[in-house]
Amino acid sequence: MTDDSAEIHLLKSRIAQLETENATLKKGLMEAPNGTVIGTTELKSLFADAEKFVADYFQQITFDPGSATIQIEDERYVLMRASSLSIDFFEKIKDLYADKGEEEAIHIGQNFLFDIAHVIGLEDAGAFHKKMNLKDPLAKLSAGPVHFAYSGWSNVEILAANPSPDDNFYLKFNHPSSFEADTWIKNGKASKSPVCIMNSGYASGWCEESFGIPLTAVEVTCRAKGDEKCSFIMAHPSKIQSFLDQLNLESRAQVRYEIPHFFERKKVEQDVIDSLEEKSILLKEIHHRVKNNLQLISSLINLQAHHTESKVVEEIFHEIKNRIKAIALVHEKLYQSSDVEYVNVEEYLRSIMDLIEHSLASGHVISLEVDQNVNRRITIDKALPCGLILNELIANAIKYAFPDPYDKVKRINTKLKETKGKYIIQISDNGIGLPTDFELSQADSLGFEIVLSFVEQLNGRIEFTSNARSGTTFTIQFDPF
Repeated sequence: MTDDSAEIHLLKSRIAQLETENATLKKGLMEAPNGTVIGTTELKSLFADAEKFVADYFQQITFDPGSATIQIEDERYVLMRASSLSIDFFEKIKDLYADKGEEEAIHIGQNFLFDIAHVIGLEDAGAFHKKMNLKDPLAKLSAGPVHFAYSGWSNVEILAANPSPDDNFYLKFNHPSSFEADTWIKNGKASKSPVCIMNSGYASGWCEESFGIPLTAVEVTCRAKGDEKCSFIMAHPSKIQSFLDQLNLESRAQVRYEIPHFFERKKVEQDVIDSLEEKSILLKEIHHRVKNNLQLISSLINLQAHHTESKVVEEIFHEIKNRIKAIALVHEKLYQSSDVEYVNVEEYLRSIMDLIEHSLASGHVISLEVDQNVNRRITIDKALPCGLILNELIANAIKYAFPDPYDKVKRINTKLKETKGKYIIQISDNGIGLPTDFELSQADSLGFEIVLSFVEQLNGRIEFTSNARSGTTFTIQFDPF
């Protein structure tokens, strides 16, 4: 045998030896240890079986940094620093939410970690139950604490259990080597409150998937805040407070525990939505009642008008009635709308014009043009003055712009457009025009006083042009928001 052949043979022997040693070390690393889970007497045999088949599963682990993969059977895993999910995470959260104060920042962080861990627990459990073909809830549960230990969260000591698939579910347990508590202790940090949030979330997520019922877990003592153990109570969300109250009675303590709820933020958001919907219904009812009351007032005015022989008084009553109806129309539109804050300005103005046309405009052509780019949503604070201004200016044109005889078609046109964020409303007629010495601010007319008052309410401005040949145009400009 040549020297080269001997060297190659030696290398091959050494490789085979290293492969054997590596397999032995791996087997020793992943073989079923004693005491991964310390259970109550009735659960001990169950966890013994679980330790065997979970150990067999983790026996298949392979590391391949060249392809950045850690594989167990056909599942890919990832390794993360424990600190990044605990003490480092909270330090960053406190910086990000410094404006809310440390207590609120920590609460935000706890909610986030619990939600993430609960989802991971749910999904890990579902995948593992399927892979191991586990059907019985207790068998599904038993795999959880063992898988929990093998994947580096903590080992588990079960102190008391009532694993029933209903709201009487109860589990009292310790995590003697929680990665979260160890991280704080290793960094020489002490916490004022329990820190094993992800432990709580993962454990409750796994058990929730196993039993098909909502579950949550509360850490009641924690080594990171100086307690002897990291201990937990898991129960149905509707029952857990009673178990915590009982714990306080037993220990003669008055401790306030934070109860994590899966996606608590989602629940808060839904509560806000429900509250808004309830308020919307109430507001709609208010608009409906206001509209009905205004219609009642309008009817009373109408009755009163029938008891006067003065045409002037009757006309005054009629004008008041139309103004009231213009106000009632806003409330009717809001009652009919899905949005109790906004009305469709085009629909509202058309309703005003229909009202005028029905009551005053015999023989007149009244039209409305709305540009395509106009934002049609407008608040009641803006819609109501617009409607009343339109009512006054169109009614005024009908009464005074077309004296008898008048040999042209009587036209009144309203245009609504939006330019540079401003609403522009133009009311034009082809009548005889205003007197040459007419000044809007000096006009001795209730109608024009109303118009000026509501233009001021809109924080807008009004201009007009008028002559005997082309008629009169009023232009109102204001911010619609």
